Amino acid sequence: MKYAAGKVAGALFFIAASQFVIGMMLAEARYPGYSISANYISDLGVGPSAIIFNSSVFLLGFLILVGVYFIHRALNFKLLTLFLILTAIGAMGVGVFTEHYGSIHPVVSLIAFLFGGLSSLASYRLLKRPFSVIAVILGLMTLGALGLYAAQVYLGLGAGGMERMIVYPNLMWGIGFGGYLLADSEKVHVQKPQ
Repeated sequence: MKYAAGKVAGALFFIAASQFVIGMMLAEARYPGYSISANYISDLGVGPSAIIFNSSVFLLGFLILVGVYFIHRALNFKLLTLFLILTAIGAMGVGVFTEHYGSIHPVVSLIAFLFGGLSSLASYRLLKRPFSVIAVILGLMTLGALGLYAAQVYLGLGAGGMERMIVYPNLMWGIGFGGYLLADSEKVHVQKPQ
């Protein structure tokens, strides 16, 4: 049963992140004059492509949440389960509480960004090299970019570009993690701290 649950979790994580990458690209293409450097990602949730973006980001969170059920059954790794649940809640919150909702939107965005990066780091204990190292690098990229973004240091990328430096590494991890579980879930287990 653990084997099947791991495969289901992998498929859900892979689909969740992949459909959001596609949804975000479609939303950007449907938004006249949208700039990935000057516009925030969440501008897509209140502009002409709002239905695409909000549906896709909500689906991202929902599929992660369902995937958490299966990964918890397969691995019972409580820290990763907690981080992924918070990531899912944050992502669904971004789809529901758009920029029009004022101060709640930055809170749910922060939850998604922060716990997405922490999920990537926590997954290190499940993965074999080289993907365990890649997961750490992607998690550190997300968290480092989040720190720079919070300090309004955009490194010439603009606010939207730096926000993408938070999101893209985490989406790459989600796709990779899902693929890893699909390919090798029967061999995935929580490594004991040394």
